[in-house]
Amino acid sequence: MGHSQGKQYQGKKVTIIGLGLTGLSCVHFFLSQGVIPRVMDTRAVPPGVEQLPENVECHRGGLNNQWLQESDLIVASPGIALATPELQQAANNGIEIVGDIELFCREADAPIIAITGSNGKSTVTSLVGEMATAAAISVGVGGNIGIPALSLLNQGHQLYVLELSSFQLETTSSLQALAATVLNVTEDHMDRYPLGLAQYREAKLRIYHNAQHCVVNAQDPLTLPTEGNSNTWTSFGVDNGDYYFDSLRRTLVAKGQTLLNVDEMHLTGQHNYTNALAALALADIAGVDRDASLRVLKNYAGLVHRFQLVLLNNGVRWINDSKATNVGSTEAALNGLKVDGTLHLLLGGDGKSADFSPLKPYLAQDNVRLYCFGRDGKQLAELEPNKSVLTETMEQSMRYLAPQLKAGDMVLLSPACASIDQFKNFEQRGAIFAELAKELG
Repeated sequence: MGHSQGKQYQGKKVTIIGLGLTGLSCVHFFLSQGVIPRVMDTRAVPPGVEQLPENVECHRGGLNNQWLQESDLIVASPGIALATPELQQAANNGIEIVGDIELFCREADAPIIAITGSNGKSTVTSLVGEMATAAAISVGVGGNIGIPALSLLNQGHQLYVLELSSFQLETTSSLQALAATVLNVTEDHMDRYPLGLAQYREAKLRIYHNAQHCVVNAQDPLTLPTEGNSNTWTSFGVDNGDYYFDSLRRTLVAKGQTLLNVDEMHLTGQHNYTNALAALALADIAGVDRDASLRVLKNYAGLVHRFQLVLLNNGVRWINDSKATNVGSTEAALNGLKVDGTLHLLLGGDGKSADFSPLKPYLAQDNVRLYCFGRDGKQLAELEPNKSVLTETMEQSMRYLAPQLKAGDMVLLSPACASIDQFKNFEQRGAIFAELAKELG
């Protein structure tokens, strides 16, 4: 792999679409290979543009089709659909189109653990990274989360743990993971997959291609590889699977051996117990010391913006689950959620053409009130018109519900939508929720 290919990019005309941290990591990668790429971004003021070296040309505010069609290689940001006409034209002209993950896989100098899924992938990725670190393994963690993959190269890592999105997988063909998992497949990004769930699933399943081990969800048949030998599969699940959560005894069990009681963990909720099992299975395959992994499971407090308790005051819990950017994610938060008083649920944003109806059974419960906002707020409020309040913004919803709160209530931001209609990203949405919680609570 990797370095043996030598100077495969020299003399090539390389065009990078999309700046930001990932785009910059691609620029520096090509410069290190002796190639000066061109960059374009549809934004007028792309993030990171001031860090571009002087000798790198940058076209802003749209795509420069002439540059694209002159290229030998196009490196596309995951944010741009391969169905974009200019990219279709380039593909039809035989121009190679890859993403940063493909570039990384060609150079990777250590085994890769690859993780995708509609929900839970950041939690599992960071868990596996923590487990390896606890076992004194030098590990590079990144991809769709945190650090761009290319920035992890040449740091002397013994293992890579990558979170990969369906968009990243579409442009990746050289991934040969030591272990790969698709945690679950539920509707997301339907605005980018006109052929629906099957097309989205197909992109996710690319992660198994040439993987030595596949870790699959025993509860979700959509996560099973469509080709390949099942004896290299390891499964996780609730009450069944090679690694399973025993719901009666509330324990995690691996291949018949009881490992720990989930009440010893900070993470809560059935979906987090299966996330923990997926992480454990991946860490075991990577040869991470089991005791180190279990220590991490007991101590790991979870990610920011992922079902995070930001305030407990006057008996009211304020929970920031801003990372719930799709329906399946909000469903996972509501599944088995115990609230003594009323659940005040904040929903809304850009729903990415998703079907919201899977939420209906959870919203029908007597103690749930909905506060809907943002671009698709009206559509969400229509799920339960008699118990919904519709406002333009999240802040208006929060100010409206605050005076009604009683001890035992929960205010939960788990919006089931992307944030980009009203916020910079889900992190900003979560931070503003936390600030308002502290003011109002």
